Amino acid sequence: MDNRKIVALVFLALILFQQSELPSFAMKQQAKMAPWEKADAIFPRYSTFTVVDVETGKRFRVQRRAGSRHADVQPLTKKDTAIMKKIYNGEWSWKRRAIYAVNGKQKIAASMNGMPHGAGALENNFPGHFCIHFYKSTTHKRKQMDLSHMLMVYKAAGKLEGLLADADPYDTVSYYVAGIKEQDNRILALLSTEKMNLRDILEKVEGVKMTGHELHPPKEGGEGLIAVVPVEIEWHLRGKGRQIAKAEIICLRASPFSPWKIDPMQFVKDNGLLDEEEALP
Repeated sequence: MDNRKIVALVFLALILFQQSELPSFAMKQQAKMAPWEKADAIFPRYSTFTVVDVETGKRFRVQRRAGSRHADVQPLTKKDTAIMKKIYNGEWSWKRRAIYAVNGKQKIAASMNGMPHGAGALENNFPGHFCIHFYKSTTHKRKQMDLSHMLMVYKAAGKLEGLLADADPYDTVSYYVAGIKEQDNRILALLSTEKMNLRDILEKVEGVKMTGHELHPPKEGGEGLIAVVPVEIEWHLRGKGRQIAKAEIICLRASPFSPWKIDPMQFVKDNGLLDEEEALP
């Protein structure tokens, strides 16, 4: 980066510092963060329990049918299926959502997807089952926790802000991309340098994943207030299909003790998500 750009970015970081007294996005802790081993016992196979969507407050009943690394569950009745589909705005989706799993007095932070898949056994208008992940749950193919599910579990537990505040520049970029993938406005707001309506951009994104990043430490400048993270991101955009963006994502912070943030406008431009005739509000 040239000196003029560094000065401009440091100035932006100072503005962020002035905004650091704005009200916190953090929610009070709403549920316990139980690791999978404990959650597996709290919600055993064939048990029924309640799922509460964190954002909407809508709730429905489910039965756990299977799952050794996470819970494979089904809505209990046709009414429960209808409620779940409303949570996903009438369309089944792989997008993760923060939820509370409630069994008696036990209220556990969790994450669900909204896509019927595999086998199903109940007469509930739900063609298959869906997955609920708890802290340290894993998918069928990986030994590590799915990043998006992890973010949603932290969100349900009221610990999302702390997780993002402690992130290094690499993780900040990874979390930001996951926020776009899941179209989660809260994650994006916590990680953005300024408030910006990304709705039109998010509606174009059908899928996104980071396919590569440099393994060496990010380039830093401006008294440790700026970090540049080289990344390769694979986008699947409505009407455009698959495209690869190789970009240097700029992370900023107000002080050496402040969380890293990303300029949403610059991110959109660097990844080719803004058409020439478009302008963000």
